[in-house]
Amino acid sequence: MNPDVLDLARWQFALTAGGHFLFVALTLGLATVVALLQTRATFSGKPLHARMVRFWGQLYVINYAVGIVTGIVMEFQFGMSWSGLTHYAGNVFGASLAVETIVAFFVESTFLGLWIFGWHRLNRWVHLAAIWIVMITAYLSAYWILVSNGFLNHPVGHRAEGGVLVLDDPVALLTNPSALLAFGHVVAGALVTAGFFMAGVSAYHLFRRTSEAEFFTRSLRIGVFVACPALWVAAVFGGLQLATLSTFQPMKSAVFSQKTAEIAQIQADMTARFGPGDYIPSIGLTRGAGLVMLLCFGLMMYLTFAGVILACFKKVVLRFRLWHLTLMAAVPLPYIAMISGWVFREAGRQPWVVYGLLKTEDAVSDLSAGTMRLSLTVFAGLFLLLAVLNAWLLARHARRGPVDAGLGHDDRPTTDAAPDPVDALPALRY
Repeated sequence: MNPDVLDLARWQFALTAGGHFLFVALTLGLATVVALLQTRATFSGKPLHARMVRFWGQLYVINYAVGIVTGIVMEFQFGMSWSGLTHYAGNVFGASLAVETIVAFFVESTFLGLWIFGWHRLNRWVHLAAIWIVMITAYLSAYWILVSNGFLNHPVGHRAEGGVLVLDDPVALLTNPSALLAFGHVVAGALVTAGFFMAGVSAYHLFRRTSEAEFFTRSLRIGVFVACPALWVAAVFGGLQLATLSTFQPMKSAVFSQKTAEIAQIQADMTARFGPGDYIPSIGLTRGAGLVMLLCFGLMMYLTFAGVILACFKKVVLRFRLWHLTLMAAVPLPYIAMISGWVFREAGRQPWVVYGLLKTEDAVSDLSAGTMRLSLTVFAGLFLLLAVLNAWLLARHARRGPVDAGLGHDDRPTTDAAPDPVDALPALRY
């Protein structure tokens, strides 16, 4: 295998999968918040609660619409750049990817369409059910993706047959600890992302002394009170994953802990078991990504702890401009933590694409370096364009604040409109 092709294929998948993951983080978290907000609005019947659903729901829809395009594009790579992986292990992890596609692109998108266009047309309880189905299917979509990813990190539930892997134990695959622990970690991290996003956008408007003080005071508090417990849940699942590394991926655990003697021993053991090769992942990338993730967690921990205290005082929420600036600056923190955690998880298992079974160099397609350079350029350019477009749309709508136009706006003619003057004229007799 040409090493240039391998490196280009890895860079391409890292950029596209990482880029898509950033969209997922906000989408998954905001879906939960919007569903809870609409539940409250449905039971309370208060206009303020309904306006909060429409404003934050609009931001969710924007992020979802752009993010789903990145997901479709990203999955093209499995057949194009990683044919060795799909040929060898596609019978096992391909089924969960197919189910995720059905859940995300059909069920979730269908009910999201009903929710978007069902305002003032569907019964309020039916409309509420639609957003809850969207949220549940979003969680299911994340779960099925992590079933596939969990298999790559800790392959279970399979057997070898004819030189390829086939599914042998579906229950073991679906209850893979590598998938379940990652699912809890990702869901909690998504709620942290949504909480920081809500708090940052709300802080921006309060900093500018908005006339919608009540709206954004409540939104900021929701963001803080969502982010704080979610951060600790993410930490618990993250700690459980670190604890399993010594069993599932001992080399990654040794690299992260900087145990030089243990690294050398594992390298020798794997050489004896799998043949000559370098079984040590990039120490700088693996350990560096893990440390960045932990640093971001520490910063967010202090911010959320202080935020919960400050959010209890309405005057502080309205007037503490330094806190507003801090919350605005902190919006990228969960994104950095999520992407660095993903790099730690994926880069740390190298040189394996299916841990202990298939090396990355054996999984890449037989392509020329020129073809991979062109593919990388196209994919990276497209994802950069989509990321910039998404950021611009989110910032544009967030700056506008809650307006009457947009999601949920009732543009139907009202029944108490003034009668047409022509209709008021007496009928002419001929």
